[in-house]
Amino acid sequence: MLGGASKTFTNWLGGPFPFTSPTETKIKRSPTNLSFPSNGCRCTTSAALHLPLTESASPGQFRVDILSESLPFIQKFRGKTIVVKYGGAAMKSPELQASVINDLVLLSCVGLHPVMVHGGGPEINHWLGRLNIDPVFRDGLRVTDAETMEIVSMVLVGKVNKTLVSLINKAGATAVGLSGMDGRLLTARPNPKSSDLGFVGDVARVDPTVVRSIVDSGQIPVITSVAADESGQPYNINADTVAGELAAALGAEKLILLTDVAGILEDRNNPESLVRKINIREVTKMMEDGKIGGGMIPKVGCCVRSLAQGVTTASIIDGRVPHSLLLEILTDEGAGTMITG
Repeated sequence: MLGGASKTFTNWLGGPFPFTSPTETKIKRSPTNLSFPSNGCRCTTSAALHLPLTESASPGQFRVDILSESLPFIQKFRGKTIVVKYGGAAMKSPELQASVINDLVLLSCVGLHPVMVHGGGPEINHWLGRLNIDPVFRDGLRVTDAETMEIVSMVLVGKVNKTLVSLINKAGATAVGLSGMDGRLLTARPNPKSSDLGFVGDVARVDPTVVRSIVDSGQIPVITSVAADESGQPYNINADTVAGELAAALGAEKLILLTDVAGILEDRNNPESLVRKINIREVTKMMEDGKIGGGMIPKVGCCVRSLAQGVTTASIIDGRVPHSLLLEILTDEGAGTMITG
């Protein structure tokens, strides 16, 4: 699925952060004329981060060459806010989890402002199972009664959030964990289908003040998708929805959703039918035609809403690919589907 640039970049990042493993690579320096595509196009042949193999070079020189060719991408996003919704396979696999954490730290180190939003479906299901409670989903949303809501709060706020904060701190950055209730970041309201879904909420209001102060201090906010309504009743909100609304409130340059699929597929039954770039009108038609369904519906919906509120681009990427965040931001091919306004 991924072209030369992304393969080269992934191979370069194959070792543990901060790239301490030795590399025996033969490269040829070929003339390049790099600039970031002004139209944001997705190319099937890579214009950056691709060094054909031939002449001998030291591991240090190889890494410097790759970093040099990353410069236009770093310049484009430096100082910009990137909201990343973390979940799926990237949350279940220790190797992929380490990849995402290291990507966030690297992006922060080169001047981007990453904000992480997370759910924790697998962990919630694990604890529900230990309590002999069967998880139930409708239209990609978890049915959440009072007992389940208590478990969701404990798992997301008390366990998953603090684990991610600890991992980011260990990787060399400084993270601050928040729920939607902290600093009145999110105010919830019942989902229109609350009679069927229970304490499943939507985002009624976002006050990003507390997040902006964390970002401005050079730290990485890690936000879980539990929030309360005006009366203090907690609600479980879809993490994709939270990421989209927060991206819009922050005026983010990019929203990225990590998923367990390659991206949006033209044919849901054909994993090779990846749509690399699509606009709001086209993706809306795909939804109307029934080509997008299940858990992809809220993902696409939150992307469309965030774009309509000013986010520049939104991407649904394959979280099963190591370093997919860097592939999405630092290559022109990306790692999934990019939706534009």
